[in-house]
Amino acid sequence: MASASAPIRVGLIGYGYAGKTFHAPLIRAVPTLDLRVVASRDPAKVRSDLPGMAVVTDPAAVATSDGVDLVVIASPNDTHAPLARIALEAGKHVVVDKPFTLDLAEARGLVALARRHGRMLSVFHNRRWDSDYLTVRKAIAAGAIGKVRHFESHFDRFRPQVRDRWREGAGPGGGIWYDLGPHLVDQALQLFRLPDRMTANLARLRPGALADDWAHVVLDYPDLRVVLQASMLVAGGSPRFVVHGEAGSLIKERLDIQEQQLLAGMAPGASGWGADPDGLAIHDGTGHVERMPAVAGDQRRYYEGVARQLTRGAIESSAALEALQVMACIEAALISARTGTSVAPALTAEERDITRIAGYGAASPRA
Repeated sequence: MASASAPIRVGLIGYGYAGKTFHAPLIRAVPTLDLRVVASRDPAKVRSDLPGMAVVTDPAAVATSDGVDLVVIASPNDTHAPLARIALEAGKHVVVDKPFTLDLAEARGLVALARRHGRMLSVFHNRRWDSDYLTVRKAIAAGAIGKVRHFESHFDRFRPQVRDRWREGAGPGGGIWYDLGPHLVDQALQLFRLPDRMTANLARLRPGALADDWAHVVLDYPDLRVVLQASMLVAGGSPRFVVHGEAGSLIKERLDIQEQQLLAGMAPGASGWGADPDGLAIHDGTGHVERMPAVAGDQRRYYEGVARQLTRGAIESSAALEALQVMACIEAALISARTGTSVAPALTAEERDITRIAGYGAASPRA
């Protein structure tokens, strides 16, 4: 366990898109985290971006290193569970990029292993700290449109050409539902908890697509419907959020800009970081539209929460159980799409009732 004075030594496994764009800069932006080593098949790329950084090609060497307290896994999806298992068995705390695992059984095994070893296990649900989501969340909590009855969340890209990368390949963990689905599901669960059932339709719409590149998933609640939509063929004109309530509707047009800022080389926390000029439109049903300024996003807060937990030495189960719930919904949607039926998330009573966990929500915007 890290002390209040010593930095938490971090090892990063994977320096592809997620590792390079998100994890490395966000980790390095938190003063109490010290990125010590990176595992990558392209050491030259790491050294070019991070001069002086220790680089290895063997992921297991990072997962078991005596010089690492926290292992961050940003490698291909089918390696998440095996590498997390190695790290937990070596006594490390673990952050796994989304999706947590390939299926619910793997996720349950990792949660149980983390408990046995008394180690933190968390999934990188960084989109909890996006400006678009935080703005919508704030408006709902303030009662701006009354009780929500319809919630629609779009996470779209415009990539008409199929690219040669594992995220778009036919292998385990490929496709848009594994890629963007965890963000959509996690945000919905943070707002509305678990649905009764899910109905999903997944498709390959681009010529030559090897994995699903379009997803439409409906979450059923007793008095609410949540629609999650993801596509690789949206060039524009589709709002990020559409929410209808008993007292009005709200529209959030544009996506959070932190990913684009990171791609442009902006350091997290720099002037303008996470600033969102796209305010929220709140319709009252009489033709009047009120504009609510957007809340600034800041994905550093994810790693700040991780560092806080490790520094104070109180390992909580809530983050792992929240990730388990997301995985149950990801799997339920896959089964629904395959069978053409509505499917309930297959969770036990304990897995459903994480509000009984002490310190619930310490690494989420609820804190």
